Amino acid sequence: MDAAKYVHSEITEHARVINSILSEPELTRDIVKMAEILLKAFLSGKKLLICGNGGSAADAQHIATEFVSRFMLERKGLDAESLTVNTSSLTAIANDYDFDRVFARQIEAKGQPGDVLLGISTSGSSRNILKALDAAKAAGMATIGLTGDKKDSEMAKRSDHCICVPSASTPRIQEAHILIGHIVCGYVEEGLFGKSGGYGA
Repeated sequence: MDAAKYVHSEITEHARVINSILSEPELTRDIVKMAEILLKAFLSGKKLLICGNGGSAADAQHIATEFVSRFMLERKGLDAESLTVNTSSLTAIANDYDFDRVFARQIEAKGQPGDVLLGISTSGSSRNILKALDAAKAAGMATIGLTGDKKDSEMAKRSDHCICVPSASTPRIQEAHILIGHIVCGYVEEGLFGKSGGYGA
């Protein structure tokens, strides 16, 4: 394998996926909607819960941390939590009930009307994410999905708003998810704490 060609090919494919998001007005509108939902929730004193499996679990932690700690501005922390980090809860729920309920059970305990659930699944069919979305709706939460090119997936059907990255490649989808997460974090942070924000930095 020619290493240089491989690297060039991977970067080219990454750029293609990102450019395709930029060129699809519906996708950019979906990202704007996600940012507006989160901004409204934080302005109302609500919280964000995030869940995902594998690499998407890492993305859930990454995005939550950007809100809790900081992104680009010095400001107070925002209430965001990844449901993937409490190993005692995860293993107890999986053992006592079923792995499909590891996130839904936590949402039953933590979710309140007006809160937001962000479910991340590159396939759009992860059963524990689908059950999490159902539990969030039952709790009166807003639901947002991040997935791949599966506009007809169960995840897209069960989310109030779903952003479907136009790719079937898991790495490319995950790269786009983090880009979207960063964009949304920046928008929310600026809206709450920037020069035009009035949230009280």
